[in-house]
Amino acid sequence: MSDQGATTPTPSAPPAPPAGRPPKVGSRGRASGPTDSDNFEAADIPELEFFGAPGPRGYPPLTEFLDIWDVDMMRGRGETNKTDHRTSLYHCDNLIVRRGQEFQIKITFSRAYKPNEDKFAVEFVIGANPQYSKGTYIPVFPTKTRQSSWEGRVIQTNDNVVIMGVTPAANCIVGKYHMYVAVQTPFGIRRTKRDNSRDLYILFNPWAADDAVFLDDEAERQECVMNELGIIYHGAYDDVSERNWNYGQFNFGVLDACLYIMDRSEMPITNRGDPIKVTRKASAMLNSRDDDGVLVGNWSGDYTYGVAPTSWTGSTDILLSYFRSKMPVCYAQCWVYAAVFNSFLRCLGIPSRVVTNYYSAHDNDGNLKLDIILDDNGRIDRNRTKDSVWNYHCWNECYMTRPDLPTGFGGWQVVDATPQETSDGMYRCGPASVLAIKHGQICFPFDAPFVFAEVNSDVVFYSRKKDGTMETVKVKKSHVGRMVLTKAAGSDGRRDIIDQYKFPEGSPEERTVLEKAEEFGCKQEKSSPPEADVDVVLPTLEISVGDDFEFNVEFVNQSLQKRTVEAYVSGSVVYYTGVSSNEFLFKTPTVTVPAQKSVKELMMIESRNYLNHLVEQANLNFIVTGKIKETGRIVSAMKVVTLHTPKLTVEVSGGGRVNEEMMATVQFTNPFSFNLENVYLRMEGPGVMELKSRYYSLLPGGSSLTWTEMFTPQRPGKTRVMATLDCSGLRQVSGQASITVET
Repeated sequence: MSDQGATTPTPSAPPAPPAGRPPKVGSRGRASGPTDSDNFEAADIPELEFFGAPGPRGYPPLTEFLDIWDVDMMRGRGETNKTDHRTSLYHCDNLIVRRGQEFQIKITFSRAYKPNEDKFAVEFVIGANPQYSKGTYIPVFPTKTRQSSWEGRVIQTNDNVVIMGVTPAANCIVGKYHMYVAVQTPFGIRRTKRDNSRDLYILFNPWAADDAVFLDDEAERQECVMNELGIIYHGAYDDVSERNWNYGQFNFGVLDACLYIMDRSEMPITNRGDPIKVTRKASAMLNSRDDDGVLVGNWSGDYTYGVAPTSWTGSTDILLSYFRSKMPVCYAQCWVYAAVFNSFLRCLGIPSRVVTNYYSAHDNDGNLKLDIILDDNGRIDRNRTKDSVWNYHCWNECYMTRPDLPTGFGGWQVVDATPQETSDGMYRCGPASVLAIKHGQICFPFDAPFVFAEVNSDVVFYSRKKDGTMETVKVKKSHVGRMVLTKAAGSDGRRDIIDQYKFPEGSPEERTVLEKAEEFGCKQEKSSPPEADVDVVLPTLEISVGDDFEFNVEFVNQSLQKRTVEAYVSGSVVYYTGVSSNEFLFKTPTVTVPAQKSVKELMMIESRNYLNHLVEQANLNFIVTGKIKETGRIVSAMKVVTLHTPKLTVEVSGGGRVNEEMMATVQFTNPFSFNLENVYLRMEGPGVMELKSRYYSLLPGGSSLTWTEMFTPQRPGKTRVMATLDCSGLRQVSGQASITVET
């Protein structure tokens, strides 16, 4: 209970390195001891700590002085601590509180506590080498005359029972603490024994004004910290689809799994109170590149040795699998990275949300151009066109102050765990201030140029001459970053927050921002080739997988003279990353359009041409380019058509009450003439159903399946049961049913 720290345990020998890896170099000769980076490694704090050397007869007995009989952490679900700190939903036997806010403990002494005579303290330690100077050993005293960085006070005394209030500092380390009660006597200190039931978790606190993650909006706090039910947007810009997700941040074991992620990264314990450092480290650890992090990315379509990204229904299974196996989990794509990262952030108390950017530019290192190369006739040169635009990309926003930036750039910050480009040598991104991105202040850390390019790049068409020279023939300035969606607070609706990332296209403010970004190294296309006087309009379609459909390309002549367009129409199956898989359509119509008239070119698309080539997101990308014979100008248009997959039917029946058994039924009919093989189903629901799964080796064409599971709701409120179906022949199949559980 001294201000200098607890006794340091003797370090044990390090374990042998895994086979095939070089041994880690220790800190010997460089530092007095290893960096304390393991939250689950406990210090050995002595129960008796005497002052000075023993006398001739040894140390005197301390039996005549105040002793501790019992310590009650007041950790019941309905007790004041968990209610006041909004941690009742965590499935954990230990007390969980938020920093910067008082919690209470009840101490029973061997006799009545005498404030003027008795001296005691409540000690909190974290890590294997607790030190007062580093904030890893914190004694909390009950008197105003003696206080540490954490405040303490006696709230109530009743004979030999003392209720003490403890307020952790608003910037203290976030993690798992061990707690002791120590009584000081004239001869030494007597402590309680190590007791796991008294361990304490301390989280970030968006309700505390002095905390770096303070968010002064109750609706947003409820959504971005407390809500387990997520809606993640995908599909196409003009045909948005929704994916339900169970963040599961309160589920049993998830909090320990999140703390283990920081341990695995070897993040120093002393850095874990800073949300900037925590989120940056986590953005690297959520992917397996560099550091054997949580998730293995896979965009190939072959998921033989893991779970297909489209099959996941929530984060709990992923986080617990990583915690138990200590091995990366297979597989993920951008929305899985974002969803699991969101669970990590909300679990630790950092306000966060998943956002989806439609037409997201990638892999351009801050160069605000995506190049499409055409040949002399206006046809795309696919061998030389390497850049692509993702149909959508999911990342996270988290809320915090940014004392490392000028005033005003706190608030929402972009963090992204999808491994795209390295940042300071590791695959990570952020935190980058959203406001800094909007105003072109991309000199500020971290990774603002990359995020700025994702929403602001231009699509530039070049005509490549036979001698190898290239001429800019068309610039599309408004194609990238068309919409940024996130779930609305308090409802199942969507919210477009593109205005938080950039000013309206073509506005004076936007031009000023782009000029500012250029000062910091971003390069923009300066040329402005004359616009063609023929517009190409592609239809908006809602098509299901397996449908034949018409695709009409409309040529609109804006001029006062006849125009002849030598066009190239290409249709390809593409991944949602914009990468082409197979071309199923290629036509070269020559279209004559009268003055100020329009002409439609009709094309029939048969399912047999594309069905066998579909990849998991079932996207078809149509690109029309061409040259106007009379003027030599280039025309172009691009359209992504997302084929709709069949839905699962999910129904629930039963009382809809806590602890009363209910039944969930999943039904699906194979709508195709061919068989579906190796069909996996998953189902879960926050607060009502743990993850369930089912496997069918064969589902013949036209046949149906019915899967029934019993479950028992554990808490009241509105929730959902969500299910997915996945096989190599059909992905992105899901369904959900809403439930209202009463007490």
